Amino acid sequence: MTATREESYSGSNIAGISSGKRSRRMLAILEIVTERGSVGLAELGARLSVSPATLRRDLAHLADQQLLIRTHGGASLSERGAELPVALRDTQHQAAKRAIARAVAAILPQQDRHVVALSGGTTTAHVARQLAYHSNLTVVTNSLTVAGMLADHHEMRVMMTGGFLRHPSLELVGGLAEAGFNAVNIGTAILGAAGVSADAGVTTHDETEARTNHAMAVASQQTVVVADGSKIGNAALARMVEITDIRILITDRSADPTELEKIAATGVDVVVADDQRR
Repeated sequence: MTATREESYSGSNIAGISSGKRSRRMLAILEIVTERGSVGLAELGARLSVSPATLRRDLAHLADQQLLIRTHGGASLSERGAELPVALRDTQHQAAKRAIARAVAAILPQQDRHVVALSGGTTTAHVARQLAYHSNLTVVTNSLTVAGMLADHHEMRVMMTGGFLRHPSLELVGGLAEAGFNAVNIGTAILGAAGVSADAGVTTHDETEARTNHAMAVASQQTVVVADGSKIGNAALARMVEITDIRILITDRSADPTELEKIAATGVDVVVADDQRR
């Protein structure tokens, strides 16, 4: 068994979500609706201390994103099981994501122009911020978020793939994106994930995204998966890579230790990042 080692990005105006405060409020609404199945406007207002007019605007926006269903006087759970937009996901587990990003920076090879590929996702966005001042790196990405964060760092070489825009994750996916990854020699691929488990492997919500990220991993010398503890033991719709295809998993202390032991038993080096620094 491989031993376990110890060890903000802030959402922009994505999908019409204009502020961190509003993003957190919308996430709270979704959590309440998920918990209750359906909820009235009066209860939401009492629990969140928000005016009915503000709640109606938030519910309308969430309904437009197909994240819930508006009802007469409230909202109910969407049967679609939609993926949260990246701006909402970024409000979750931020301390853990920052710790994971620091751990990534600590394990990357130091040779000049090491090529790092970054997938989309809020955890990889934190990684990009941490790597932004490593001028000896070349970054290849299909993420608009990651590329935008690195755009002002002119000392770093940044390459973007082509592809079709996947709106929930702001990633370019499909054949053009896969060809972009296949055209370069990648030293380290860093994948975000919706789920990581010993049995199901590394998974995400969308099968096209999964194929694109699989191409990234195949083109790399080593694959590192970054996932906060809430993702460990979960399995989403589409597998990106088998658990044995990754070299390192970096997570945080909230991860299920039993599942981490199972993952480590497959030969994966499991790094538990210390999130005590805020």
